[in-house]
Order: sequence, then C-alpha cells, then structure tokens
Amino acid sequence: MTRVAYLDCIGGIAGDMLLAALVDCGAPAERLAEVPALLDLDARVEVTRVFRHGIGALHVEVAGAAAKHTPYVAIRERIERSRLAPRARARALDVFARLAAVEGRIHGVPNEKVELHELGSPDTLVDVCGTMTLLEELGVESVVCSPLPFSHGLVPAAHGVLPVPAPATLALLVGAPLAGVDTDGELVTPTGAAIAAALATGWGTLPPLTLEAVGYGAGARDPADRPNLLRVLVGESAETGVDEDVVLLETNLDDLNPQLVPDAVERCQAAGALEVWVTPVQMKKGRPGVVLSALARPDREASVAEAMLTETTTLGVRIAPLRRIELEREERTVTVAGAPVRIKVGRLDGKVVNVAPEHDDCVAVARATGRSVKSVWVGALAAADRL
Repeated sequence: MTRVAYLDCIGGIAGDMLLAALVDCGAPAERLAEVPALLDLDARVEVTRVFRHGIGALHVEVAGAAAKHTPYVAIRERIERSRLAPRARARALDVFARLAAVEGRIHGVPNEKVELHELGSPDTLVDVCGTMTLLEELGVESVVCSPLPFSHGLVPAAHGVLPVPAPATLALLVGAPLAGVDTDGELVTPTGAAIAAALATGWGTLPPLTLEAVGYGAGARDPADRPNLLRVLVGESAETGVDEDVVLLETNLDDLNPQLVPDAVERCQAAGALEVWVTPVQMKKGRPGVVLSALARPDREASVAEAMLTETTTLGVRIAPLRRIELEREERTVTVAGAPVRIKVGRLDGKVVNVAPEHDDCVAVARATGRSVKSVWVGALAAADRL
C-alpha cells in the first residue's frame, strides 16, 4: 500500500496554498506552528478559514519575520542545522537546490553565489519546510500533480518587471504538463513550481486510490474567473507495479551509414520513446546490419515512427502492441558537492527495490568539480540512502 497525495491545481500552486491544503487534509496545525522555531526563525504561522467562490478553504500566512534577500548558501546552512525530520530536511534542501540552480542559470552566476530575493524570505522557508513536515505527518510517500495552468501578464520583481509564469518557474517545470488559461496574473509561483518539481513522482490525471481526505488551500487573491484554490486528495494506492500498454517499433537497416545510427536513436528519444536500442544482425546476402527498436506509449507511436522513417533509410516500420509491468517510479534529488543529482527510485508494492543516480547529472558534477564520475555516483547513492 502506498500513501499518495494528488495535487489538483485548480487555481495554480504556491507554497502557502499547499501548506493550507495539507492542514485542511488533517495534518496537525500545531506541527506547522513549530516549523519557524525548528528553523530558528522569529516568525509565527497564522491559519484562517476563508471562502473562494463559495468553497471553504484554509489560508496560511507567515507573520512577524521581515522579508530580506538571502544567499542560497545561507538558506542551505540554516536548513542543514535545523531540527526538521531527516526526510523533511532532505526534501527542503532539494527544493532550494533546484531554485538556486535555475536562478544561477538565468542570471549567469554559480549556484553558490546565487542571491534569492523574494525566494529567500522567511515565509518561503516556512512554506517549503512546512510542506515537507506536513507530508511526513500525513505519511505521504508519493505525490502526483495535475497539469499546471499557464496564465499571462506581468508581475513586479526584484530584477524588474517579469512575464508570468516567471522565467524561474518555467525552468523548474521542464517536463511537466502545462495547460494554457486565459487569465491575467501569476497562478504558479516559483516556490510552488519548485515544490511540485521536487515532489512529483508523476503528472497528469488522478491515479487509482482509495480516497481518505480532501483539503483546500487558498491563495491571497480572489479572482472572478476561477476559485483561487489548490485541492489536495490523500489516499491509499494498492497497485503492485503498474500495468501499462506500450508499442514496439522496429526496422531493419543494412544500408544506413553507421555514423547516422546514433542520430536516429536520439531522434526517437526526442519523439517520446521510452527506450531505444540497436541490435547487430546479419541481413540478406550476408550483409551486416542493425535492428533499430523503440518502446513507446501508444500516444507517441506516430511521432516515433516518423522519427525512424525520416532519420534512417528504411521504407517501413513494423509496430506491435505489448503490455509491460512497471515499477512505481519516483524521482528524488540529492546534493553532491553542492550540486543537485537526480535519483531514480523504483517501488514494488510500496517497497523500494531499485535506486540509481542519473548518470548525466553525475557527469556534470564531476566535470564541474574535478572529481571522478564514479565518486560522484557513489556519493549520490549514499545521499539517497540517507533519505
């Protein structure tokens, strides 16, 4: 049995909205009230009941602490020395590592030199660390997030006037499904995006679960066109692995320049293939050749087939429907030498059976620090074990 939280982003997602929704789901408000002290912050958390379009919800506000610009390294050190629970601390560090990484790329500075302006304020710290603490209180092991609303407009920020979603928000959401809405104003904040990106083990529709609790968290605004709410559903999923439909696409090649084979593989991956591989074979008249194979979801069948047809010399692609049992998949992020490394976690019936660092991330950290890829890989695995 796996305890799942589904984030239904009706009016978008922000840190305070998620905090409020988790309290509304039954997480103890007194545990949230303790978070500022656990972080050694002179602040207090106020929870009030409000209505958005007639729907009752909770609203959370952090009061008593002055907002200020804070270096990322100072935030990281504060969380590391905090008295948060180990997994809550690791998840919070992951969120701020992601924020620092995108801010560093956008402004052209190393992660260690990043100044978090609005995102370095005490309320952001409480939003992030409080969320991770309440997820622990609710026993949530897996988080799935709905598609996120993509609004329009401009918002003032420390660096000037920015379009919405903000550049940092979009950078954090690469790989997440977005849905355009004709609404002016920020619906997804950078903090909300970072939390969703760090926690989400899947995106899309509600997975099968036995519903136990529903909570509503309200944003500060009350626009006319939609309820400014984040709805969280918590329940148990009893799936033993995931039964998924896939298609196998293959083509035999004996006249393709071998130098072009990696390009065909890359194009299939970009088209949405789950896996791509090449097998050497002996073709007619004793000619050496290869079989280019790809697995894809049925909705990506046409795009992967098009990639094979356009990037190779084949005149046809054969396709066969298959079913496969997959592990429940989760992505975590750990920090090695101050840089984020993604960790792929596979669960069977809620039990972790496979843990593997993302190789490309290990290579990037190794190049940036002068360490060997192997040592970064081992460090990432050790950090993952501590989670």
